[in-house]
Amino acid sequence: MAAVPGVAGHVLGVDSGGSGLRVALAPAGAGADGRTLTWSSPVPVTIGERGIDARSLLGSVLPAADGLLREAGARGCVAVCVGAAGMAMLGDDLRAVLPAALRDALGTDRLALASDAVTAYAGALGQRPGVVVAAGTGLVALGTDLSAASGWRRADGWGHLLGDCGGGAWIGRAGLEAALRAYDGRAEGSPALLARAEAVFGPAPGLPGLLYPRPDRPAVLASFAPEVGRLAPGDPVAAGILRAAARHIAAAAAAACPAPTADVALTGGLFGLGEQLIRPLQDELRMQIPRARQVAAEGDPLAGAVTLATALARNDLRLPVDDTLLRVVC
Repeated sequence: MAAVPGVAGHVLGVDSGGSGLRVALAPAGAGADGRTLTWSSPVPVTIGERGIDARSLLGSVLPAADGLLREAGARGCVAVCVGAAGMAMLGDDLRAVLPAALRDALGTDRLALASDAVTAYAGALGQRPGVVVAAGTGLVALGTDLSAASGWRRADGWGHLLGDCGGGAWIGRAGLEAALRAYDGRAEGSPALLARAEAVFGPAPGLPGLLYPRPDRPAVLASFAPEVGRLAPGDPVAAGILRAAARHIAAAAAAACPAPTADVALTGGLFGLGEQLIRPLQDELRMQIPRARQVAAEGDPLAGAVTLATALARNDLRLPVDDTLLRVVC
């Protein structure tokens, strides 16, 4: 892949997750050359028979990109990175459709299709070795020592039905389960969580009918996680849910950690729950990977998508490339 002379033009980063879609247009050169423009929507991309629906994504991304390009006074992009939740398991349609569609619409022949775990990694640690836990609606840990032989080490990210243990949907579901235990009069129920669940969703008996048919069920479950966090200081059941989440999160980080002394970063909206989650998580990380260095994330997954697109434009992509987590099309 030849270098782009002068690294002129713009790059486009896309972050598609369970809670919505974000797009950023940035200068391909140094950040001082211009400002990054962004667009966002709270509506997630459709999941269809072939997984993540490419036309649903394009139907939002292309108009957004067109508006950002017009605002920047630019004609097209020299490189694009699309990061999507579920890319590894549900990305067949994206891999089949996006290269030609983005080439035709944006004039780019440099495209990276990345799992949202990879864009989270690139946002948090850039292109250096370590492990990143990305936690929002779902949860995944990803690590690498940057060697082609080792590639990526991944833990969890199996979705809200099979995993994502400790993530927002997991915490929200655990909180609602504790609420229903209290409604039934079973042990380990939480009257406080029951009261909050009914305040948010309505009478407890209606919860299954409200949640099960929803196509955005993970996001709805995750919307209750902040309620668990708010109640945790005074409710032992809610506090216990966050301690259990911390154990799961640290276990995923330990499984994906590429070396005992690696940098470990946390990224994602889940960590906005605050000290009731962060304190037990820091303790768990010290117990499970005691020699690892806990470092602050430098940026979010959208910043990571821009980082990867910029690396493509500069012919400087150092993170491991493979067929599922990070595919490059030139």
